[in-house]
Amino acid sequence: MEKKMRIATLVTALLLLTANTAWAQFAESDPLDSTGFVQERLGKIDAVINAEIASGKIPGAVALVARNGKLAYFKSFGFADIDTQTPMQKDNIFRLASMTKAITSVGAMILYERGLFQLNDPVSKYIPEFADMRVVSEVDANGDVSATVPATKQIKIIDLFTHSSGISYPFASNSVQKSYVDAGVIDGMTSRDITLAAQMKLLATQPLLFEPGSGYVYGLGLDLLGYLIEVIGGKPLDQFFTEEIFTPLNMQDSYFYLPKAKSDRLVTLYAEVGEEGLTVSRGYESNIILDNPRYPAGDGQSYFSGGAGVSSTAYDYARFVQMLLNNGELDGSRILSRKSVELMQSPRIDSDGDQIPDFGLGFEVIVDPAKVGELGSIGTYSWSGAYLTSYWIDPSENLIAVFMSQVRPSQSDIRAKFNTMVYQALE
Repeated sequence: MEKKMRIATLVTALLLLTANTAWAQFAESDPLDSTGFVQERLGKIDAVINAEIASGKIPGAVALVARNGKLAYFKSFGFADIDTQTPMQKDNIFRLASMTKAITSVGAMILYERGLFQLNDPVSKYIPEFADMRVVSEVDANGDVSATVPATKQIKIIDLFTHSSGISYPFASNSVQKSYVDAGVIDGMTSRDITLAAQMKLLATQPLLFEPGSGYVYGLGLDLLGYLIEVIGGKPLDQFFTEEIFTPLNMQDSYFYLPKAKSDRLVTLYAEVGEEGLTVSRGYESNIILDNPRYPAGDGQSYFSGGAGVSSTAYDYARFVQMLLNNGELDGSRILSRKSVELMQSPRIDSDGDQIPDFGLGFEVIVDPAKVGELGSIGTYSWSGAYLTSYWIDPSENLIAVFMSQVRPSQSDIRAKFNTMVYQALE
């Protein structure tokens, strides 16, 4: 409680960065209606984020909204580090976690558009270790897989995009969890001196949760898709991202592992632990174990997780999602064709209640806003990251939004509130 009061006191003294800076793609907004927002209502975002900081649920945040290609809202709040009272800046760097998946999906589609594979090709055509997969059929009382059966179908490349391959995560509580953990399969972010190739070949020895293409389970399929990019593209995933995505889009602060010169801009990772409130994460407070809470700074910079490993700024990531909103192009750099983006944002996996989202090739897609039960638009596609980051792309409103904070575990619903505050401000 004392820590929460301290945060509240500090945040009242912090100057917020409120300028709508005109950078590259985003033209400067005027205070009237060129972005289609009621500026007074858009300003209500400030109070909602500041209230979350004052309550001790988040240390700080960066939020960005752009509409019609113009920057409508871009501000930083609170602290990048509470103990040192370091103010959050708009160019602070955040761990994207699963927001990396969209980047990997785009990377794979780049190679697809070059005719190097078909989406319905079996993964084993390029990575033979996945040719003879088995499906778990029995688990004993200790959680050990006691029986498997041969998979009757091959994992298709498109199954990796949509989490329909039967590949899970070690942190997920299901019938293959203990097998993954015992084998040494990791969740994706690590400072250990291991490689993506070695981990994916280890993953190939594990049973699938279900027949490929027959269900949905959130998992390491995007790490495997990243390895497929390495195999087909002929270069390490970090090099591929830099050359094919980050450099063409002028994403100057996006990396798997940070250069030392930029490591001081990495936001401290916090954990919300009971009555203690926010404490600096030690890496083991949640079901996702992070062996180095200062990741991606530090040692062992060899594992390139296509599902979780990239860190970036809100602005850099906004350039990436603006490219998608623009049907694959930004500032004269075409990354994908319009037809590829159309396919990616088309739902392939149908929802099943609250457990399975409508999912396209790398994104959750809103098919029915009434079913979601919150403000939104048909066709909006989005995802979030484990450490309290999120983005969405709304083609019907010509809108993108990015939110960044760094807490896990967290009880905060600030990402949902941010979504509401953006939509309520539209004219």
